[in-house]
Amino acid sequence: MTHALHVARAAISASSAPGLNLIGVSGGADSLALAIAAATLPGRFGAVIVDHSLQAGSAQAAQRAGQQCRELGLNPVLISEVETSPDEASARDARYQAFDQALAQFDADTLMLAHTRDDQAEQVLLGLVRGSGTRSLAGMPAQRGAYRRPLLELSRAQTEEICRHAGIEYWDDPSNADTGYKRNLIRHRILPFLEQELGTHLRQALARTANLAAADAQALDHWAQKAKDEHGLQLPELRKLPAAVSSRVLRLGAMEAGAKNVGHERTAALCALAGIGQPMSKSAGPVQLDGAISAHRRRSVIVFTTTG
Repeated sequence: MTHALHVARAAISASSAPGLNLIGVSGGADSLALAIAAATLPGRFGAVIVDHSLQAGSAQAAQRAGQQCRELGLNPVLISEVETSPDEASARDARYQAFDQALAQFDADTLMLAHTRDDQAEQVLLGLVRGSGTRSLAGMPAQRGAYRRPLLELSRAQTEEICRHAGIEYWDDPSNADTGYKRNLIRHRILPFLEQELGTHLRQALARTANLAAADAQALDHWAQKAKDEHGLQLPELRKLPAAVSSRVLRLGAMEAGAKNVGHERTAALCALAGIGQPMSKSAGPVQLDGAISAHRRRSVIVFTTTG
């Protein structure tokens, strides 16, 4: 057994549930390595292959991945064809919708994704480029709801090693070479350049940054939830908190009211409405959020209303 396979097996064992565990399989090295490692463990493991139908040969690649999963002993194996636009966000949304449907269809406990340390490093750089905060710099969580990412400590080279050792050929998705996608640009040009100039330790350093940022974000989120539970959205109490916490309290209030996409711009607007941060940014409001949600300042409290 290779060291990489040993690490993968241990991580999968730690994150698997007693019931059915599904694996998102694309046919690439990462997801097949995850399937290979899971197939050597006790427990119930199945696979979900999502065909985005965005390039020629994707249907054949999906069928091949399904057959490889069956030969490994995974059961059930579902191939889901989705319709999506070629942009990254649309493809991701369609993929996760298919995953959610599979979780419900098979009453599965978890769905494992094969993101690696390389993916995590790319995610941190994407967050830096966007000017994101701590939560975004934390990258992809090892666990969120039913989703698990047990391979975040492995490199892409190690997943390829697992496939070679098992004698299983993996598919190189042609779209992964298209540097028109920002993530691919970082993967093929920016990260290699930075490693050449700064050293090959860069990916590990970026992944470590994600772990540290995740711990900080978790602590701030816990503080914010506790503050909201105790004082709600009372302005005198909000203004006693550090801005990193009070902004989170406002975002929690917005999401509990039904808003889903409370990004940096809308959070800044909520802070201005509450008079948090720079005094010059104070706003009379209201602040419009998605889902026909509006935020208002009424005397000493922020309230959210639904319109329409």
